[in-house]
Amino acid sequence: MGDYKLSASLEGHEDDVRGVAFPHPNFVVSASRDATVRLWKLLSQTPPTYDDTIVSHGTAFVNSLAFVPPSSEFPEGLIVSGGQDTIIDVRQPAKAGADNADALLLGHGHNVCALDVSEDGKLIISGSWDHDARIWQVGKWEESTVLQGHGAAVWAVLAYDKETIITGCADKAIRVFHTSGKLIRRLKVGDVVRALCRLPPKHPSGAHFASSGNDAVIRLWTIDGREVAQLHGHESFVYSLASLPDGSIVSSGEDRTARIWNNQQCIQTITHPAISVWCVAVSPDNGDIVTGASDRIVRVFSKAKERQAEESKIEEFNELVRGSAIPKETLPNINKDALPGPEFLTSKSGTKEGQVQMIKELNGDVCAYTWSTAANQWVNVGTVVEGAGTDGKKISHEGKDYDFVFDVDIEEGKPPLKLPFNVTQNPYEVARKFCADNKLPITYLDQVTNFIVTNTQGTTIGQSQNQAGADPWGTENRYRPGDDTPAQPAPRPKLLPQKEYLDISTANHKAMFKKLQEFNQSLIDDGSKDLSLNPNDIEVLDSIVTNLEKGKSSSIDPDSISLVLKTATTWPADKVLPGLDVLRLITASSGTCVEQISPPLPHILADAKLFEPSTPPNNTMMAIRAFVNLFKTKPGRELANAEFETIHKLCKPYTTSTNRNTIVALTTLYINFAVLLSAPETANADRALTLLDDLSDILKSARDSEAMYRAVVAAGTLFALGKDFCEAGRDVFGYEAALKKAEETVREPRIRNVVAEIRNMLE
Repeated sequence: MGDYKLSASLEGHEDDVRGVAFPHPNFVVSASRDATVRLWKLLSQTPPTYDDTIVSHGTAFVNSLAFVPPSSEFPEGLIVSGGQDTIIDVRQPAKAGADNADALLLGHGHNVCALDVSEDGKLIISGSWDHDARIWQVGKWEESTVLQGHGAAVWAVLAYDKETIITGCADKAIRVFHTSGKLIRRLKVGDVVRALCRLPPKHPSGAHFASSGNDAVIRLWTIDGREVAQLHGHESFVYSLASLPDGSIVSSGEDRTARIWNNQQCIQTITHPAISVWCVAVSPDNGDIVTGASDRIVRVFSKAKERQAEESKIEEFNELVRGSAIPKETLPNINKDALPGPEFLTSKSGTKEGQVQMIKELNGDVCAYTWSTAANQWVNVGTVVEGAGTDGKKISHEGKDYDFVFDVDIEEGKPPLKLPFNVTQNPYEVARKFCADNKLPITYLDQVTNFIVTNTQGTTIGQSQNQAGADPWGTENRYRPGDDTPAQPAPRPKLLPQKEYLDISTANHKAMFKKLQEFNQSLIDDGSKDLSLNPNDIEVLDSIVTNLEKGKSSSIDPDSISLVLKTATTWPADKVLPGLDVLRLITASSGTCVEQISPPLPHILADAKLFEPSTPPNNTMMAIRAFVNLFKTKPGRELANAEFETIHKLCKPYTTSTNRNTIVALTTLYINFAVLLSAPETANADRALTLLDDLSDILKSARDSEAMYRAVVAAGTLFALGKDFCEAGRDVFGYEAALKKAEETVREPRIRNVVAEIRNMLE
């Protein structure tokens, strides 16, 4: 077997997934801050598909999860969950959310943040912010044994064996207890302990359990308290640990990754399109892995090819990772000018699995790459962006830059405390740290979290904030814990209408040309000499790609574009993608070349059958990107305007596409058409109404946040054309339902704010 690859993406939760369990190969359990626990049952093996049922629905965050194995009393086992309401819910998997639980365990005085179950299924262990851990006997629900002596929140618990319980605490200590409640030993650790896991007997390291925490280090321990090894590789908090049947360790954390460790080395890094990978669990039967993340998605990964997702789904996941934005604040200080360029990726190998290298792309972007030992190559895992809501002029606090620095009054007559915050951070974690650093009662946590969310939501990249001082809202609007109504920010700048054309021009030129050479050689080997290119043609293509890479599109001979069109439209469907990639870069950079293409580009792409139901999705997506990039030049805009009907006819069938890259490309195209139609010389009411009709369908069916955001921006730009379009949106196209669906599907402030602007137009 090779590396772990995506098996399934399980979507349904509406907030961060904070707990997962994988008790049997046929089902997964997850818990979320959306106040639900879901059971995901495997419906089919190839490809793996699941159906979910809400087995528990409360009124507060659910932060912890465990599973009691089947017994004679409970033949299906028991799902155990806990969270913000302090109650531990215990119920059989077959029960519905509205059914009564088999037991409600009462005793903790605050958020239940950790749960574990003994291997024999007789004990449930819980940890809480109330500084206690508790031992509960399955079936004897009324009483519990309290494990006392912790100096802060108990973030991790482990039922090591039938007589030994281990806890990890925010007071930077691990404690080993007897099940009677007696403290056996206390181990001092360098930072907050977040996770614990048992290691199999006779582990190669000689260790018995592992721990991790805020210092990004995984430590291996013997039960008598001896630290035998440290595993380094994570770059931020490590939130969760699990042990594989072969003794390997799986970890997940705030650096967007789940990592596999064997013989004390990281052997695979699985980067997620999310800021936090909160939790990880392992199926003991087949070694598959499940993760839960801040993007609200549960994901299953497998080494077994027969349990992996279809290649298109795996590539879709990889593309989500490549397309994700990495907040600059989550990384060490980056000197952009000192970074190597793309040539580094082909000239230098990584030194270890998961090594991160920042690259300054030719367009000026900074992208993060990680080294994959298995693939023996650098893998793009996202683009580094400035903090959302900033224009580069941040507020300094204790030597660091922040988007906001709030004043918090704790006592009258005393100086206010400073609450720094970057909008790329998790408000919940910032509030927790603020309370801990200032030794504030944990009762303040929810109020501080809500205050941060209320006063920072809706900021977008490039939006300027108040520069005048440390408190953006003024000294009269300071937050005071206990206030029922947090201060409200000043009115935010309008986001609509969009006025600038967008393009999709990021590219790996060397890889693109390499693929063209490979595919051309394959055609030669197959005897398809009528389709293949001769050595002189290859040199011309090399010159085209090089000029595009250097930004010298004016040096491209317009007559040579026929070679690009040949590779993009006449080669077999499994070989046209790199040619299409070159073509979409040409449409963005050379209006002269666009003018030379005859017949017009949309007709050529249509004749090449790039918009047929059987066309590979990536080919169609790349063709749509070529249309998007036409708007970068005046000749391109003129062509798009003249060929609107043709382009629309080709693209309309994809308004309900489930391919993330396709729908993002399509909504970008619609934004550009909306901007074009806003100009007096290219205004066309019929076309605007046609696009509004399509966008309504997209908003009702899309699930990707970026596609949804671009769709509402495009629609809002069209509504800004005048009241007639607003009336049509309201009375003909059913936009109220479409906007409601958008808000419910993607719960992001940027979407809520654009939707709010649209609603004001529609009133």
